[in-house]
Amino acid sequence: MSSAELRAEPDTAGRPLPIREVAHLGRQVLDSVQTVVVGMDTALRTALAAILAGGHVLFEDVPGLGKTLAARSLAQALGLEFRRLQCTPDLLPADITGSYVYDPAEARFVFRPGPVFTGLLLADEINRTAPKTQSALLEAMAERQVSVEGRSFGLELPFHVMATSNPVEYEGTYPLPEAQLDRFMVRLAVGYPSAAGEADVLSRRLARRTEATSVERIVDAATVLRMQAGVETVDVNPDILDYCVALAAGTRAHPAVEVGASPRGSLALLLVARALAVLDGRDYVTPEDVKDIAVAALAHRITLNPQTWASGTTAAEVVRIVLGQVAGPAATARVR
Repeated sequence: MSSAELRAEPDTAGRPLPIREVAHLGRQVLDSVQTVVVGMDTALRTALAAILAGGHVLFEDVPGLGKTLAARSLAQALGLEFRRLQCTPDLLPADITGSYVYDPAEARFVFRPGPVFTGLLLADEINRTAPKTQSALLEAMAERQVSVEGRSFGLELPFHVMATSNPVEYEGTYPLPEAQLDRFMVRLAVGYPSAAGEADVLSRRLARRTEATSVERIVDAATVLRMQAGVETVDVNPDILDYCVALAAGTRAHPAVEVGASPRGSLALLLVARALAVLDGRDYVTPEDVKDIAVAALAHRITLNPQTWASGTTAAEVVRIVLGQVAGPAATARVR
């Protein structure tokens, strides 16, 4: 199979959707997903915003909170082809990217695509596979292509990775290196549901009378591309740009931080904030949009110094401190 055969050309004929329509479809997608996923409203909205911004999502929390269900349900509502990759210590890079196999009928080696050739790839428990295999995702996430035996194969568009990571187990796991963490536009923590939310989960399971779940498909892959193009039409006030830069710079200057957020972090902050604004039906970004996404976009991009780490302070807490120290853009606040 050739590179041309595997590459899906973008829908250049599809025009960007108007902001109002993107917001309407976004609300429908979230409503559809929330018919089976309970107590994750903020995380789902942020995950959808990251997808509309063209990024990848890392869910990091304890097992059993519905992270896998959320990823599958989002893929169904968005009409994206979905594949789940269960990461294990013996997983090889070729198990992700694909490999050449000998075809006796044609008497030659042909490329057999791996699970990465899909619309939304769920890398479940990504920290259970070795760094060499984790790195096989880097090119796919950054370049939307994979290289095998010296040849590059383009991925279908849209292509997004959702990964889950278990932060409470250390034996038999491989923490994600900083370079790969930086490829995820946002890192989300789901958290335990409230007592009422947990009771709702149980009652819905009893009402279904089956373990299987499904959600209504709202859009398709071509429409997702048009929604992403609609988000790209939103201009951002220069004050908001400066605010994103100041927040990223604030993480670099903080005494508890050894390595601060890179320019990719400030870019992620801007792009996801813009997508959040669009989901609210606005064609402008406010400082509150930036603040809402700051922890999810920046915390996984900073490295704390040993003293801070030993004290139990988290990167999320440092980002919240920086948010309190960096003044927001007054001019943009007046516009709002």
